[in-house]
Amino acid sequence: MHHEVRLSAVNAPAALWKQAADQVHAWLAAGGLPARDVMVLLPYAPLLAPARGAFATRAGWQPRIETPHTLASVLAPAAPAAPGRLSFDWVLDALAAGALLRSRPFGADWARRDRAGFDAAVAAFVDAAQALARAAHALAPNRRPAWWGAVREQTRAAGGPAALEASLLALAVEWAAECPAPATDALFTLRPAAWVLLRAGGPDPLSEQVLDVFGGPTLRIDTDPPPDAPFAEMARQPAAPRLIECTGAEQEARAAADAVLQALQAGRAPVALIALDRLLVRRVRALLERCGVPLQDETGWRLSTTRAAVRPMALLRAALPTAGADARLEWLKGWPPARATPHALQVLESVWREDGRRWPADAKTAADALWARAQTLLRGLLQPSVRSLHDWLGALRQGLATELDALAADAAGAPVLRTLRLDGPDDAAWQQATRATPLDLDGFVAWVDSALEQGAFVPPVDALAPVVLTPLSRAVLRPFGAVVLPGADDVRLGVPQAPPGLISDALAGSLSLETRAERLQRQRAALAQLLRVPDVVLLRRLADAGEPMSPSPDVQWLDLERERAGQPALARVAWQPLLRQQPISPMHRPAPSAAADLPATLSASALEALRDCPYRFFARSVLRLGEVPELAAPLDKRDYGNWLHAVLDRFHRDRQPVQGVPPDSADDAARLAAVAHVMTAELRLDAADLLPFRASFDAFVPAYLAWLAPREAAGWFWQEGETEYRLEPGQATRPLLRGRVDRIDQGPGGARELLDYKTGSAAPLKKRVKDPLEDTQLAFYAALLSPEAVGAAYLTLDGRESPELLVHPDSHLTAQVLLSGLADEWARVQAGAGLPALGEAPVCDYCEARGLCRRDHWSAA
Repeated sequence: MHHEVRLSAVNAPAALWKQAADQVHAWLAAGGLPARDVMVLLPYAPLLAPARGAFATRAGWQPRIETPHTLASVLAPAAPAAPGRLSFDWVLDALAAGALLRSRPFGADWARRDRAGFDAAVAAFVDAAQALARAAHALAPNRRPAWWGAVREQTRAAGGPAALEASLLALAVEWAAECPAPATDALFTLRPAAWVLLRAGGPDPLSEQVLDVFGGPTLRIDTDPPPDAPFAEMARQPAAPRLIECTGAEQEARAAADAVLQALQAGRAPVALIALDRLLVRRVRALLERCGVPLQDETGWRLSTTRAAVRPMALLRAALPTAGADARLEWLKGWPPARATPHALQVLESVWREDGRRWPADAKTAADALWARAQTLLRGLLQPSVRSLHDWLGALRQGLATELDALAADAAGAPVLRTLRLDGPDDAAWQQATRATPLDLDGFVAWVDSALEQGAFVPPVDALAPVVLTPLSRAVLRPFGAVVLPGADDVRLGVPQAPPGLISDALAGSLSLETRAERLQRQRAALAQLLRVPDVVLLRRLADAGEPMSPSPDVQWLDLERERAGQPALARVAWQPLLRQQPISPMHRPAPSAAADLPATLSASALEALRDCPYRFFARSVLRLGEVPELAAPLDKRDYGNWLHAVLDRFHRDRQPVQGVPPDSADDAARLAAVAHVMTAELRLDAADLLPFRASFDAFVPAYLAWLAPREAAGWFWQEGETEYRLEPGQATRPLLRGRVDRIDQGPGGARELLDYKTGSAAPLKKRVKDPLEDTQLAFYAALLSPEAVGAAYLTLDGRESPELLVHPDSHLTAQVLLSGLADEWARVQAGAGLPALGEAPVCDYCEARGLCRRDHWSAA
């Protein structure tokens, strides 16, 4: 007795489940079948709860309601993976497939010659084998031999341009055919009083096959609409989904979050948020979490993006011989022994960043001990350089020994350990596959990264969450109060996925595998099922990355069906943000007082900050805030300037001409080049990184020597350089002044002139010296040498007309004015005067404290 019924496509899920339960009980009563001996199969597990709830409303015995896999797990537990056989564990299958291909002559050579291409072939090989094995396992066991024979005939390797792909596919067929029998084979031997199958979102090949070979009564309840008219029945209903159109991805995410919030405010929980675009729904999730909305995520995200996955990858990247300080510091900051000694880690980071801080000897000793211990662990991962994956994983387990317990207790850490098999003893299949996979350290790092990329992390279930993030195929017939579906465009909805690698669509059709058209039909059936929910909101963007986008073909089909049924088209509205009342909080210019926290010492840059903007001085010198030096930043103009300062200082120190007697300049160019080489090594700079600046230096050397010769002929000689000077406060109300002078030259009659090297543009320097009272830097250095009267000038080193001497006129008098003004200003600040943010260009344009003073948020008043 085989019977099939189709239920209405317009009933809401709750009404449909009641109708399905009524149909089953009526059919059982008509056939005199005992309900307790009947099996009802559903397509996937989330439907079990609503189905069982609907059947439970009726009195008496109820049929057993399962999915094929939940039933098989009870009847026959899954057997452990067999060594070298297909297991449907992608990581294990990739290892076994790689070993299988390397055992062939062409594969071994391919793996050595083109590792990336070989890995891509392995991935395609595994995808094809798994697809073939799944198709075979959906058949009754007695039908498989004939099916495999037909598959071998269709995939027989042939010559021609695609000979390699055909050979790989033929080998994948043989590998898949050797896959052990699945646990679901127990369904074919089960003999209930009757089978009942509920179709939703497309047919399930395994369930259909179970009913086909069963000799007793069967009932198929089809809840899907007809494939050739999926939206016809729903289009005749007055109610229709809304379509919100957005300008771009960010607006679409905000609109989706608003739609979810509106549904919750209207009391239509739970709300289904459909995941068609992984990146988009991650943004929606973040917006909902910001609003405090709990969310149950059934899609998860890649294991490689979790915080737990960072730990093994950080350790391996730190162990690479090419690892920089950034990679090592990233690992150390999560390494338990380093976290137990945070002060030592802070000192180590400070030394690596060369931030200029001075640490006590015992602090440096602790930092050195920490790094020595870390190096011992890292060196353990380097030797031997080539070993089996099994041995690499053992070394990784040892390297993570202090972190294993914490990872095992973490929701995302446990799947990381399972994926890498670091959580317990290995089974025979894993041991065989990993022992047969030789890798160097780079290859092992790439393998771990790939394995974590393949793994998925699904957060723990929150049954009380009012929002469920789920794929389209798993939202069918679930009792949602509302559905929000972003991505209803021609790229994400209504476009079939490609078939598995190595299997063309035409070949898939001939092998009875799912084709593009069938996958599209399944997706369309799921969308039609979703329209049963009373409140459905579709969203799409009008453009993506500047390219215009059209609505989904399925949405256009629904519109066409509504037109045929005499119903209005879907309402298309542009997104408008929800208006929320927000109290006005004016933001005013800050003017903090810091009389008790003023620094005891001022540098030229600190004094210039005080003059440019008192708040900038407050941030730098009172709060002592500053940008953290980069560990592995590329060399920039500032680094070149520091290097050039050091080169010139060493050049003149070694040269030491006799006063009044110009030195022989024949070897000066060679001497400068030699000093440049020495200073590159002493400053631990990479010569390759410095190479772009060496062209400027090569042009600078003859120009500088041409400038230096007449200066020395006029009686000006280098006297000292990079010298630190201090000016004590004395009786004046001001702090100690301290600075390092780039260079002081001795001239005729005992005159002295301080020079400040500049590698930037000469234009702003010329503007400074035209108005001496606005030039803080040279006046400050001149004040450091007071009461001696010295000349002061900028020496440009890196311009078209460089070297060029830009003299600061009357530097001694300017210095006195600067000291007098500083004393008055310092007295005011010590008395409690504020340090206001001025907010004036051009200082604000490049000020690192702009975000701190909230310059861009000040009220107009």
